[in-house]
Amino acid sequence: MTGDRRKFRREGEERRREALIAAAIELFAEGGAAAATVRAIAERAGVTPGLIRHYFTTKEDLVRAAYASVMTRMTEESENAATPSGEDPAVRLLAFVAVSLRPPVMDAERVGLWAGFLHQVWRDAEMRGVHEATYLAYRNRLEALIVALPGQGNPGTARALAIACNGVIDGLWMEGGMLPEAFGPGELETIGLSAVRAILGLPAMEPT
Repeated sequence: MTGDRRKFRREGEERRREALIAAAIELFAEGGAAAATVRAIAERAGVTPGLIRHYFTTKEDLVRAAYASVMTRMTEESENAATPSGEDPAVRLLAFVAVSLRPPVMDAERVGLWAGFLHQVWRDAEMRGVHEATYLAYRNRLEALIVALPGQGNPGTARALAIACNGVIDGLWMEGGMLPEAFGPGELETIGLSAVRAILGLPAMEPT
């Protein structure tokens, strides 16, 4: 019974922590850092401001957790497209790229969130650490998919190719999120896939 109570408490605390992170993300999306005050976050999450201190030492800690959550979720959504076992390595890689360049990953609100958080990256060394960790998590997954391709087993070469492909994806993701009306349906996804195929020397094909 004691173990059950402890498990229930941990799960309850984790849900409250996630609710605070979700509230911070919503407020950042609506009005940037100025809107995401401790009081506003507490009201949105349905808790008292003092309870926030139980989960996060400072507001900055909560902001870092919110940024990590946003970036990690996008990587996971892209990665989920590349996980089916038995798929051709090139198909898995292109599926990863394609999902990164279509909704919900490529989305005006998410690009706006990223831009709002980016201002904090320049001011806060710990926030910069979160940025580095989430960037590397995405790029390392991309590199692993490249290494799995026939003839791409050299880690040094794969790293350089992953950096190049990631640069293409990031640029298209940012422009597609900021100016969605400037591009046709699927246009940036098609361009991104074509560019990645050219960088990696892959034949023309479509991801599943």
